[in-house]
Amino acid sequence: MKRREFITLLGGAAMAWPLKAWAQQPAMPLVGLVNARSREASERHAAAFRKGLNEAGYVEGQNVTVEYHWLSGQYDRLPTLMADLVRRRVAVIATPGTTPAALAAKAATTTIPIVFGVAEDPVKLGLVASLARPSGNATGINNFFNEVVAKRLGLLHELVPKAVRIAVLINPANVPSAEATSREIPEAAHAIGLQTHVLNASTSREIEAAFATLVRERADALFRPLTRSSSAGASNL
Repeated sequence: MKRREFITLLGGAAMAWPLKAWAQQPAMPLVGLVNARSREASERHAAAFRKGLNEAGYVEGQNVTVEYHWLSGQYDRLPTLMADLVRRRVAVIATPGTTPAALAAKAATTTIPIVFGVAEDPVKLGLVASLARPSGNATGINNFFNEVVAKRLGLLHELVPKAVRIAVLINPANVPSAEATSREIPEAAHAIGLQTHVLNASTSREIEAAFATLVRERADALFRPLTRSSSAGASNL
């Protein structure tokens, strides 16, 4: 499933439950949408989210209001942002493809519905009690990105069989994804005879430094984990 299709699904079927619950209220429901990217990088995803709402019978400005919050990678804003959304009693908090935001929302409220999109197991993350019966105030979609780390690393090996030294670029600010990747990559790499060098980078400056390091150390290829805020894959250098 493409990322835009994933967000369309999140904005449609997943949003229908909490918005219907709001139908008896006199005011138009307000959705607080929180995205890890910048506004410029998320325009297509915002359009996909609105498309999903439309398919579920909700049109922005007519029977639903959407308030957009773009983090631009600044995850430290989450506690204050979530506290404000809870204080203003929004109808739904939507966190498409942003695990840290989903966790922050879950920590901030036990009553306001949360619709999440995550790459990790939501049960292990503590977002829901079980996949069959989520219970609580959170529901959403697991896109299984992190569950296929080993398969993607194997695909990279098939595409570039001579590549042995693999640089792995991780965003440590995205804690759940960083922890999952750091845990799964070593075993998967060892199984197919690859050497990995993990490079941590959260800011533009750190990313530039990481690329300088992988060039200096002559890495054969770059593996960039798929995350909620990134659609990147593995690329040959």
